[in-house]
Amino acid sequence: MTKAVMRSNHETDVTTMPATTSKNSATAGPDEQTAPMTTSAIILLFVGLMIAMFMFSLNQTVLATALPTIVGELDGVDQMLWVSTAFMLASTIMMPVYGKVGDLFGRKPLFMFAICCFLLGSVFALIANEMSTLIFGRVLQGIGGGGMMILSQSIIASVVPARERGKYMGIMGSAFAVSSVAGPLIGGWLTEGPGWRWAFAINFPLGIIALIAAAVFLKVPKHTRGSGPRPKIDVIGMALISIVTSCIVLTSAWGGHDFEWGSWQINGLIITGIVAAVAFVFVELKVSEPVIPMHLFANRDFLLCTIAGLFVGIGMFGVLSYMPTYLQMVHGIDATVAGLMMVPMMGTMLVSSTLVGFIVSRTGKYKKYPLSGILIMAASLVLLSQLKAESSAWETIGCLALLGLGLGLSMQTLVLVVQNAFPVSMVGTATASNNYFRQVGATLGMAFIGSVFTQRLMDNIKSGITEIAKAAPHGHMPKISSTGLTPEIVSKLPEPFHSLIITSYNDALVPLFLWVAPLAVLGFVFLCFLPNTPLAQTLKNEPAKRENLDVGAENAVIASASVSTPAEASSVSVAESPLSEEPRNDGTDHTQLTRDRDPLTDH
Repeated sequence: MTKAVMRSNHETDVTTMPATTSKNSATAGPDEQTAPMTTSAIILLFVGLMIAMFMFSLNQTVLATALPTIVGELDGVDQMLWVSTAFMLASTIMMPVYGKVGDLFGRKPLFMFAICCFLLGSVFALIANEMSTLIFGRVLQGIGGGGMMILSQSIIASVVPARERGKYMGIMGSAFAVSSVAGPLIGGWLTEGPGWRWAFAINFPLGIIALIAAAVFLKVPKHTRGSGPRPKIDVIGMALISIVTSCIVLTSAWGGHDFEWGSWQINGLIITGIVAAVAFVFVELKVSEPVIPMHLFANRDFLLCTIAGLFVGIGMFGVLSYMPTYLQMVHGIDATVAGLMMVPMMGTMLVSSTLVGFIVSRTGKYKKYPLSGILIMAASLVLLSQLKAESSAWETIGCLALLGLGLGLSMQTLVLVVQNAFPVSMVGTATASNNYFRQVGATLGMAFIGSVFTQRLMDNIKSGITEIAKAAPHGHMPKISSTGLTPEIVSKLPEPFHSLIITSYNDALVPLFLWVAPLAVLGFVFLCFLPNTPLAQTLKNEPAKRENLDVGAENAVIASASVSTPAEASSVSVAESPLSEEPRNDGTDHTQLTRDRDPLTDH
């Protein structure tokens, strides 16, 4: 079918089909906007989304300062990386699932389910008396958290145009920064006070507030399905992407640590991951509702921002996950002070993310911000890799502040660019797919850096103790368990064992940041090719590039264009008339269908 024929058929459907016989395909998007939301409705909606975002991001960092004490009490230093990695792995796997299911069946019920699952995981983590129970609870938290993250972004994208959305994404980024500051501080204060288990108990009041907000305030347009066939969930694709993600993470976490590189276990994971990835691509090309549609990658905005986001995730979470532990052990400070030392990083991230969001909304220009941000991030990783055990705390704080500046300039802007490239009916899938690859990067950063850091640390401590024993064979040797170290135990160790532990932590972690820095530079190179696609000032209700869609998606576009009101029919038919300007082939839909009111500027 030629493009001209497709266009002609489309025009006929739009202009001649009576409103009483129009059918809304389920694939056209469940949360189609039927009328602009009021100012107060958007504000209340945004409050609920911010609470959920806060909960998710808080639990990414709240254990950072408590982690040394937790793994020491539960005798699981060798499993330390899984406390964070299990959470990230589960949330990563679930992100594309939530995105696609939300687009098909509606986002509000799914959003509430995600919050409930998150709270259930908090129960298991709260009562954990061994590492396996704690890790299982973190998995459940991740399953719910992935939905809270993705659905928050896709819901706001379904009611606010891209040009106005910059300020919202900036505020969401600042909320992440605030919770990331509060996380280490709260975790440290609780660890030194009532105990680390309260880090999970505080989720319950927040969760109840989030559920109430979701039930009362989230007035997203109601999903109505026409008489067409019920959309089929891509179960096989979801299973395959779970296998691929698990193989990637397990290979990076176990390789050279639990199993030797080249062992049958590691080789088996690599082969299984490759086979599952190839099968996933074939499945996604065949099914009618793919969880990650392959045509997304034909969009240059999506492709380049996704690659850069993956690199950002590796660097950010590789540092965030283990820096508080490093600060406590190397600088001999308590958990609360370690959390305070992370404040400058999150402060610069908060300010830069919010300011960039408002500037982008005002000017519509965005490319220079992620470019400069990812370069600043690379520079900060290089500086972090030069830290020594005797370096002052101010040097560490300065490096972390620089990292926060780079993240604030880049993270939310990349998500905004991706959302701008797709219509409302696909914004959940596109946002989830982009976040999926960024979370893969985050999980890889946690798993790889955590695995290598843990192995190097254990080796450094064992070899150091052996050297000390050889130098003083008849001296007093304190009993040191390499899997049961806490900041309190380390602070009471006599010399030279105290210095040994401090040096071991420093030499095991900081050189790894230099390994990650080239990835940020590579991300800068990719972003140089990012096109300056104009930010849409209206909500886009259909895909802009029909030639890139498969037959099922194309039919959904045509069906969704069969509008149900005379006003909508008039709007679409005018945009599609031969007298109108031919749509630009830049990945942007310029048809003005609805203009949303902006509560931050509309009075």
